[in-house]
Amino acid sequence: MNKNDIQELIAKRAAQELKGRCVVNLGIGIPTLVAKFINDDNVFFHTENGLLGVSDVSEEDIDPNLVNAGKLPVGEAVGASYFNSADSFGMIRGAHVDVAILGVLQADQTGLIANWAVPGKNIMGVGGAMDLLVGAKKVIVTTTHTSKDGKSKILKECTYPITSTRSVDMIITELAVFEVMEGQLHCIELMPGVSMDEVKEKTEADFISDVTVAGGNML
Repeated sequence: MNKNDIQELIAKRAAQELKGRCVVNLGIGIPTLVAKFINDDNVFFHTENGLLGVSDVSEEDIDPNLVNAGKLPVGEAVGASYFNSADSFGMIRGAHVDVAILGVLQADQTGLIANWAVPGKNIMGVGGAMDLLVGAKKVIVTTTHTSKDGKSKILKECTYPITSTRSVDMIITELAVFEVMEGQLHCIELMPGVSMDEVKEKTEADFISDVTVAGGNML
């Protein structure tokens, strides 16, 4: 698969986690693609720069003053509301965001993530990730399984500065889906065409396999 196919595969799987009436914040990168796979008026997208009811926008309707937190043009759904940044972060810190979907540089086997700084390089910026990790009710990570140089991004321990001491709830890659339960990483699903051996080979972190095959046996 090419890069776009991989990213859309991950985003499509993440979209399956958004069910029922919920407020969802999408991070920069792969998370922004999740909205493409949602066709449910009960899912409301939030951006921390001050809009609830984010929607897609066609190229001819782009308003340069209407962007998300990643400075990408967005549209406004029927009933959308605007507010200032302080109110937006009040929503996050007050636990009014049901799900946050974030990209990461690294994640570890206890669910801690690093997504704002690479040692020795210019700081990318904290953004709202720290607040979302503290305030969102559920946090899902969407990321490629390995870095550009082929190294695992799911590690025993993050080597980059962590974003928060709160662990995420789920990690979705192009190879597998993991849940964090009681401080341990559990592989609950393999992506189509992927074997458990491949996941083990490309994952530095220790994890428990909860994947079942025909007959109910664990891999």
